[in-house]
Amino acid sequence: MAPVPSPASAPPTSFGHDPAAQAALARMRRINSKADPLAVLPDVHPARIPRHVAVIMDGNGRWAQVRGLPRLWGHRNGAAAVRTLLEEAGRLGIEVLTLYSFSIENWKRPPDEVAALMQLAIAYVEGEGERLRKEGIRFRFVGRREGLPAPVLRSIDWITQHTARPEGPTLCIAMNYGGRAELVEAARALARRVASGELTPERIDEAAFESSLYTAGLPDPDLLIRTAGERRISNFLLWQVSYAEIHVTDALWPDFGREHLHAAVRDYASRSRRFGGLDAPG
Repeated sequence: MAPVPSPASAPPTSFGHDPAAQAALARMRRINSKADPLAVLPDVHPARIPRHVAVIMDGNGRWAQVRGLPRLWGHRNGAAAVRTLLEEAGRLGIEVLTLYSFSIENWKRPPDEVAALMQLAIAYVEGEGERLRKEGIRFRFVGRREGLPAPVLRSIDWITQHTARPEGPTLCIAMNYGGRAELVEAARALARRVASGELTPERIDEAAFESSLYTAGLPDPDLLIRTAGERRISNFLLWQVSYAEIHVTDALWPDFGREHLHAAVRDYASRSRRFGGLDAPG
C-alpha cells in the first residue's frame, strides 16, 4: 500500500511551458474553470491527472467502532468526507468522480442501519444540491431504481434535474448498485433490441454494450481507490475498471482527506499504462 507523503516532499517541478501540459490544462478548464492542478501537485504533469476516479468508500463502521460510537456516526462522518474529496478533485481537474455508496448486497445489513442510510442519502441531497448547482457540478445516479424507497427516488430525480447542464464536472453516486446486475441489465436491453428487430446480433460490439450500461457516455475510470486496506473490487464497475489503476490505502473512509487523494494521484501518475502493449522505447 502506498504511503501518504507529506506535502513538503513534492519537488518544485514546473510544467508551465510544456505544450502537452497546456493542452491538458485547457481541457480541464473547459470542464471546470477552477481546475489548477499545478498549484496543488506541482510535481505531477497535468496530462497524468486521471480524468475519472472511482472510489470504494470502505471503513465507516470500523471508524465508529474503534471510537466506541454507533455505526451511523461513521456513515455521517463518511458523508462529510465526500465534500472534501469533491472540492479537491475539482482543484486537480478530475472530471468525473464515482462513489460507491450502497451496494445491492448492502440490503443484507440490519434494517435500522439500511433505513438510516436511506435517510442519510436524502439529507445529503437536500444539504448539497444547491451547492453542487452553484459549483456547476452535475449529479448522476448510477444503479438500479427498483427497490429504492420513493422519497430517495424523488431526491435523486430532483438533484439530477437541478444540476443538469450540457457539460461540467460530474459526481456519480452508485446506489443500489451491483456490477453483475448492471451487466445482466445491459445484456437484457440488447436482447430486447434484437428481439424487436432494431439490432442484429452481429452489430453487438463493445460500444453497443457500453451504451447500455448505467455509465453510458462517461469515460471509464482511470483510477480506482479503495479505503480501509481491503483489496477487493467488491462487484463495482466490473466492465468499466478493466484497465483502471488500483490504489489501496489503509485510511478508513471518514479519515480520507486531501493528502490521501494526492497520494493516490501521485501513485497513478507514476504508473506505466500499457493497455496490453509495451512501454515506448527510450
